[in-house]
Amino acid sequence: MKVSFIGLGAMGFPIAGHLASAGHDVTVYNRTSSKSQSWLSSYSGHSKATPALACEHAQVVFLCVGNDFDVKEVVLGKDGVLASMTSNSILVDHTTTSAELARELAHACGDKGISFLDAPVSGGQAGAQNGKLTVMLGGDQRHYDAIIALLNCYSQKHQLMGPVGAGQLTKMVNQICIAGVVQGLSEALHFAQNAELEVDKVIDVISKGAAQSWQMENRWSTMIKGEFDFGFAVDWMRKDLGIVLDEAKRNKSALPVTALVDQFYAQVQARGGNRYDTSSLISLLNKPKST
Repeated sequence: MKVSFIGLGAMGFPIAGHLASAGHDVTVYNRTSSKSQSWLSSYSGHSKATPALACEHAQVVFLCVGNDFDVKEVVLGKDGVLASMTSNSILVDHTTTSAELARELAHACGDKGISFLDAPVSGGQAGAQNGKLTVMLGGDQRHYDAIIALLNCYSQKHQLMGPVGAGQLTKMVNQICIAGVVQGLSEALHFAQNAELEVDKVIDVISKGAAQSWQMENRWSTMIKGEFDFGFAVDWMRKDLGIVLDEAKRNKSALPVTALVDQFYAQVQARGGNRYDTSSLISLLNKPKST
């Protein structure tokens, strides 16, 4: 298929690469043009100077940018994707945004005869690089069916969750779960160390039982070493949790643990850990011991 990919960050770069490697005709755009050139040095495709130029004649356009503002700029701006997308094409937004924005974009696309799917992803940078992402989508079944072959290029699981906005709402559930699990694992490792247990043995045992989680399997050893350079950054997690807490106010959900963990991440930021990965919550607990 002829596809366009807007946004070549830590996630978009490898996702677009998987599409190109699968034989699709891929045109890319990135605000920092050097990223586009780097992508072209690794994959076969094309690069254009604006989102509008990149999306000319595309059957499917993918977005993976930073936040709601970035999405609005590349979609609705003067040189945005809607300036050149044709009717009967499909816009797929992999950015994690508010459900409200997803509905706004669907309306703007509908006015031009363009289909829209909100499609946030989970699995982190490693998942994107290995083609093992999970994709949660909101939109029409027909439009979802039309892009399944493309989704299969870079995901291990994808599911239509409901109408437009349902993908973003599902991603919010995902982030609520991650926040609680990472804080619990941080406290557990902190406790095990202070109890002078052999942490590797502890994890080996409890990871075979009800306490098992992806975070435990993949992050416990780096967490106790104070290594926090493994993908999804605290800045982005706080952005996501802000979206979650705003939505919780609207639908009257009580999220006391999520709100608390969000403030813990704020403390990590205040200590200069903006680019640490989300497992860095343990850094608030493992304070240097006095001599």
